[in-house]
Amino acid sequence: MEIEKTLTVAAPPQRVWALLLDPQVMGGCVPGMKSIDVVSDVEYVALMHVKIAFISARFKLRTTIVEQRTPSYLRTEGTGEDASVASSLKQQSEIFLTPIADGGTELRIKVQVDVLGRLGTFGLSVMKTKADRMWEEFCANLVACIDGGVSPVAAAPAVAKAPVASAAPAPVPRPAPAVEKPRVNVASTAAARSASRCASSTRPSASTGRSKALTSAGTGCAN
Repeated sequence: MEIEKTLTVAAPPQRVWALLLDPQVMGGCVPGMKSIDVVSDVEYVALMHVKIAFISARFKLRTTIVEQRTPSYLRTEGTGEDASVASSLKQQSEIFLTPIADGGTELRIKVQVDVLGRLGTFGLSVMKTKADRMWEEFCANLVACIDGGVSPVAAAPAVAKAPVASAAPAPVPRPAPAVEKPRVNVASTAAARSASRCASSTRPSASTGRSKALTSAGTGCAN
C-alpha cells in the first residue's frame, strides 16, 4: 500500500525538522503510540496500538533512519510484528520539507507499507481509510505543537534510553579475623615449677639429714 500526503505548517523547516526528530514530540503526535525506546540517534523501538475493524494489534516497531539531509529530507525503514494476531508489517517512509513564501513549510510524506498476516486480509479500501484517519490526527497534533496550543507532549509516552552497562564496584576487602592468643595461668605455672623443684630436692642422695633439712627450708618444700 502506498500513501502520499501533504501538510502546510506555519513554521520554518528547521523547526519542523527538530520536532520530527524529537522522540518525545513524535510520541505524542503519532496516534496509538504507547512507548518509545531510543536505541541510538538513528534507531528507535516503539510500541504502537492499532485497531482495524474488529482486530486490535500491538506492534513492536523498530525504525531506523537510513538517510537524512538537514533540514529538507529524511528516509526511514522499519519492521514490526504482533504474534498475538499473527500479523507483521514493513514500511519505508520519505519526508520532504520545502520552505514556502510566508516563512512556513510544506511537509510531504510518502509511505510504502506492506501488511502481512490477519491484518493483511483486509481490503485496500479499509487500510487506506485507517491510514487517512491516522494522518489527520497526526497533522492536528503536530500543528498544535507548532502553533503553541495544547501540546500532546504532556500526554506522550515515556521515552526510555537504552541502558548503559556500568562497571561493578570493586569488592571491599574484609579484615582477617583476630587470632586469640592462648592465655597463660600464671599461678598454675608457678605451682608447677615449685612442684618440680620439690621433686628434685627430695631425690635420695648421699647427704646427711641436715643437708636435706637445709634444702627443704631453702626451697620452701615440705618433707
